[in-house]
Amino acid sequence: MCAKKSGKTLKRVLLLITLGIFLFVGYSAYVAFLKPNIYLDGKKYKFIYIPTKSTYEEMIGMLEEENILQDKKTFEWLAKAYDLQNTFKPGKYRVIAGMTNRQLINSIRNGKQEKVKITFNSSDHTNDDIIKKIADKLEITEEELETFFVSQTPLRDKYNFTNENLRCLFLPETYELNWNTSLPDFMQLVEKNYIDFWNNSRQQKAKRANLTQTEVIVLASIVQSESAIDEEQQQIAGVYINRMRKNMPLQADPTLIYAVGDFSIQRVRSRDKDIDSPYNTYTNKGLPPGPICLPYQQAIDAVLNYNRHNFLYFCAKPNLNGYSNYSVTYEDHRKYADAYQKEMDRRGINR
Repeated sequence: MCAKKSGKTLKRVLLLITLGIFLFVGYSAYVAFLKPNIYLDGKKYKFIYIPTKSTYEEMIGMLEEENILQDKKTFEWLAKAYDLQNTFKPGKYRVIAGMTNRQLINSIRNGKQEKVKITFNSSDHTNDDIIKKIADKLEITEEELETFFVSQTPLRDKYNFTNENLRCLFLPETYELNWNTSLPDFMQLVEKNYIDFWNNSRQQKAKRANLTQTEVIVLASIVQSESAIDEEQQQIAGVYINRMRKNMPLQADPTLIYAVGDFSIQRVRSRDKDIDSPYNTYTNKGLPPGPICLPYQQAIDAVLNYNRHNFLYFCAKPNLNGYSNYSVTYEDHRKYADAYQKEMDRRGINR
């Protein structure tokens, strides 16, 4: 009788132990797999950046430094089970409050990166503007980009670019890509956009105007800075091409603003015309050495489809509506210019 009781007791004990082990394993699995383990101190999400050459230990240290893991041990245990040490992908990731270990591990393991956007536009005037915009969005450093702009790269040789006009390659566009995109891969996208833009039709129009692709973009940057109105851009482009063909200096005020380096200037003064700069188109004939902004497609096409006329001068209309008065003679131009200057004085626009 006693033997039977002791046998039943042993079975109960073993059953309880098994149940306890089962519950422990189940709870541990819940904690590791299903329990929220990402804490963001009240924020809905944040971004983490895993550099390209990071080691697994550095990545874990970065997560710990970000203080987003409530339970580091369960994360590391599951990461080991998923072989994260050999499978994690560098990049930019969106971490959402309340994520589980499994969700975060899968994100990093499968490279589910948050895309970044880089938009080039007419407010990008200099190499430094472009360099800063790229470095602010991508893993690429300013030092890498500066070296790219000044070194003899294959792209420079391929398109006969100089340090001053290399930015002609960067047409206004929005690129959506991974944060850790390399410089060669990024420039491949930029070049592809450039090649696609310069189709056979545009190339033929440039040849008919006796301009290289680079010259078209440089001239378009001036036209872009003069007016944003399509028909005005074509008319203005015609004036500048007429002046170039007569070997007259362009005398483009936007190039003086570029030379001064203050893009808030609304009114060019006589003293600006004496500035010592290759971008001073009052003292230097022909086009400046590089674009003064990144012109939009509309301005580039305006140059390629410029209006044929005899005008050699233009001046903004006094009502400042974006349109200009055009002249064949300097005498007529002076009348329009005087009216414009008087209106600027009346409005108190001095600079």
